[in-house]
Amino acid sequence: MPRFTRAELESFHDAEVPDLLPDPARHDLRLLFVGINPGLWTAATQTHFAHPVNRFYPALLQAGILEHPVDPSAGMTDEDRDRLRARGIGITNIVRRATARANELGRAELREGGEALARLVAERAPKVVAVLGITAYRSAFGHPKAVPGRQPEPLAGAELWVVPNPSGLNAHENVASLAEAYAAPARAAGVL
Repeated sequence: MPRFTRAELESFHDAEVPDLLPDPARHDLRLLFVGINPGLWTAATQTHFAHPVNRFYPALLQAGILEHPVDPSAGMTDEDRDRLRARGIGITNIVRRATARANELGRAELREGGEALARLVAERAPKVVAVLGITAYRSAFGHPKAVPGRQPEPLAGAELWVVPNPSGLNAHENVASLAEAYAAPARAAGVL
């Protein structure tokens, strides 16, 4: 696992991490996971959900969405990325720029990110979209009373779910509860 100094990580503030999406000529996009925005470790490694205490990949593995463990903190391998793409899984963010904490994002920035996400979903037509984080979802889409789970309205034609954020800062969840939450949209997308 790489080690970064605070100064090294801070140098990635506002950097972007490219979306991980299947090539439409080879694989359909069945399930699109949507984070809030990249963290600094994610930007440094160019791997979504890369912070060493983030529980995203362990939860995907426990849910059966992944068949092989991923060590994102070192940066995903091309083989890791290809496995996700081949299963029809993509990863993006509401806001593209990296910050140390999601609370550095303003409401307007989240709303703009929600609009950009809707355009991406309309263009790529995933079967299911899973937004990871209820608070960011409420802000980005103007649904202050939304609750986790399947949402009543689709997003640009895709079935829409809101599931818990896997950040280590989300103390209400553990790998098992996240795996259960992520399995539901994966089943709806035909990934499980």
